[in-house]
Parts: sequence; C-alpha cells; structure tokens
Amino acid sequence: MIVCKSPAELELMHAANQVVAKVRDEVVGRVAPGVSTGELDSYAEARVRELGGVPAFKGYRGFPATLCLSLNEEIVHGIPSTRRRLAPGDILGIDLGVKLDGYHGDSAITVPVGTVEPEVSRLLSVTEESLREAILQCLPGNRVGDVSAAVQRHVEAQGFSIVRDFVGHGIGKSLHEDPQVPNFGDPGVGPRLRPGMVLAIEPMVNMGQPDVEVLDDGWTAVAADRRPSAHFEHSVAITEEGPWVLSLAEQSVVASTAGH
Repeated sequence: MIVCKSPAELELMHAANQVVAKVRDEVVGRVAPGVSTGELDSYAEARVRELGGVPAFKGYRGFPATLCLSLNEEIVHGIPSTRRRLAPGDILGIDLGVKLDGYHGDSAITVPVGTVEPEVSRLLSVTEESLREAILQCLPGNRVGDVSAAVQRHVEAQGFSIVRDFVGHGIGKSLHEDPQVPNFGDPGVGPRLRPGMVLAIEPMVNMGQPDVEVLDDGWTAVAADRRPSAHFEHSVAITEEGPWVLSLAEQSVVASTAGH
C-alpha cells in the first residue's frame, strides 16, 4: 500500500533527512587513506544519536552497523570493520538511514579516496547524474516507470550497466514502503505519482556487467565481475510545486539543485 504523507508528515521526514544529510556529509569529510570503515561507522552512530536520531539500519533484519560502507566492487550493504582501511584509489559507497520522531530518512553517496582512475571518476559522475535525471521525473501525474526509465536511459547511454537485483523504495514511518522503484523499465507504467508520496531513489551502477553476488557474510553485494560499482540515493517527496529533495543538506530545494 502506497502511503501519501500530509504536509506535517513531510516536515517530519525532512527533519529526519536533514540528520541524514548532516551526518552523511560529515562522514564524507572524514574519508581519507588509512581511515577504517569501522571508525567511520562509530562516528556516524555517535553523531546520529547526538542529533536525536536512531540509526535505522542497525539491527534491521540483523544488519550490524549504522552505515552500509561498500568499497570498490561492492554494490551495497558492505559491513564496516576496524580491520578494513581505506587506500588511495578506492571508492567508498556511504549509505545512511535515520529514524527521527517516527519517520525515516535515507541517502547514499559514493566518493573517491584520493585520486581515482578517470573511468572510475566517470562512473561516479554518471551515477549521480542519473539520480538527478530521475528526480526531475518526480512530478504529480508521472509514473514510477518514468523515474526508472530516466535512470536506465542515462546510464546505458554512457556505457555502464544497471544493477537489477536491488531497487529503490517508498519511505516514511517504515524504512521500506511501497512502491518499489527499479532503476530500469519503461516510461508511462507503474503507480502514478501523487503529492505526499516519498521515494528513496537509488541508482546502483556497475562499470562492467550487471550481475551480482552476495558474499558469505550474507549482506555484502558485489559485482560478479569484481569491477567498480557506484551508488547514490536521495529521499524525494512529490509535491504540487515539484520534487522536494528531503535529504539534500539545504532547505526546501527542488530537483534542479539536487546533488552533492
């Protein structure tokens, strides 16, 4: 069931997402060679709690951490570890969910650790651009398929591949709500977008083939060909005035200013 939020509920979701945005960006600022993914996770949990939130991922279906931290060929759901340290040339996917006053926020970004290969840098840019293209479709009367198709169209035109095993989702009082938001599909199909809907749109893009494997930890999803993967995500409200990117670290902005 798709739940449309009231204006008051959207304000609560904006507040939750502003905690996400603040902590996400602080974590990005701490990314450097030699830092462990465990250190980043400990920092994020402490900051979320200081800001009055609860880490939404920790304990969710047994996930052990506040952040999903996915390195290089890891697509999503990487588990932080004090034994795993960042190295120059890595890319790190940072995914954070927060619950605040009963409502959820969710956002992700993939960042370079120092200087990366030009094609890896292009992968990050194209994936983030595909998220912007998707957000531009978040208008009342459009359909979920319009959002999905925008991601696929942009990514595949640039020679990269869409991960099909994982999708975006509705979000609100629950971390995952209807509808599912694939990153591929046909325009003009799927549920119609209505004011008050909130979508967590999250392109996951592989440099090589789209095939996925899940490691023995039961969580970490990797590109089967072990080539780099990128992940970007925003929580976006559908409003009569246009898309409201709740997880952008600014006030009440729309899609034309989306991004990091």
